[in-house]
Amino acid sequence: MSRLRISACLSRNAMTTPLSGLQPEGIDWHLSYVHPSEMFWRQLKFGDFDVSEMSLATLLIGWAQGNRDWVALPVFTTRRFFHTSIVVRRGAGIETPADLRGKRVGVPEYQQTSALWSRSVLQHDFGVLPGDMKWFMERPAELSHGGSTGFTPPPGVDFSYVQPGETLAGMMGRGELDASFVHLTENNLIDRSTGAADRSADVVPLFADARAEGQRYLAAHGLLPINHCVVVRRELVEQYPWVVLNLYSTFEQAKRATLARAVELFGLYETAGIVDGKAVDQAVYGDPVPYGFQGAAAALQAASRYLVEQGLLPEEVDVREVFAKQTLQF
Repeated sequence: MSRLRISACLSRNAMTTPLSGLQPEGIDWHLSYVHPSEMFWRQLKFGDFDVSEMSLATLLIGWAQGNRDWVALPVFTTRRFFHTSIVVRRGAGIETPADLRGKRVGVPEYQQTSALWSRSVLQHDFGVLPGDMKWFMERPAELSHGGSTGFTPPPGVDFSYVQPGETLAGMMGRGELDASFVHLTENNLIDRSTGAADRSADVVPLFADARAEGQRYLAAHGLLPINHCVVVRRELVEQYPWVVLNLYSTFEQAKRATLARAVELFGLYETAGIVDGKAVDQAVYGDPVPYGFQGAAAALQAASRYLVEQGLLPEEVDVREVFAKQTLQF
């Protein structure tokens, strides 16, 4: 019996790099590692790959609009407290989140998931609404997620596109922006801001102690925000239903390899006296970033709810419908 041949596209990070040495059972895949900005645009615009990561927010928006091209797997390659990455310009008068009211804020893409989570924290934890800020989006419509989902600025939001040739980094440097929610510095085909404005002496984090703020958020909400999941072309799943769990198992295998490496490294650190044993146990034993639908359902549904709150969806999506039925029990 011949093996199924498919194409796959992932961003390169600790969870996905081990996949380059793995082949799912019964599948030969050709793996490409591409920056997420390019990957999402290529998938949304051209459907280049059979398997890829996908922006959770854009996936849910597309689903609500009737796009059923993709079946999601509960494989979450990027999870963190995204609001702790907000940077602000010195001299802009921003000392606390409340000071963002009335300020000029840059974002690569208004509907991107990381910005969605950050706006939700500002709204629910600090009382700052999206309409309280002036938004500047760097990506033009034709290179954006929203170009494929019919994005229009939500009612009540002061919104502008950054002019061609301008960048968020340049605007921050000239004092034309006061803050940036997601500052991308990696070269890619989509994003223009590749300057390291977030490392400039004139730009500082909104949350000086990101670790403490992340711990506060987790204690308050019990959620570890999800940015990307993995999607599979629906026609592939319908023709070969077995690919779902074969792929899911392979992603789990890659993550276990990552965690095993972390255990090894932290064990060396403990032996060298760099960290204590309790810190090692907390850091690497167990699974700090679990895959599977059951443990992520609350975060997934929260993302759907925030899309409604922020005017990007008319009503919530039942996230159970978006993910492959074979994976809902995990």
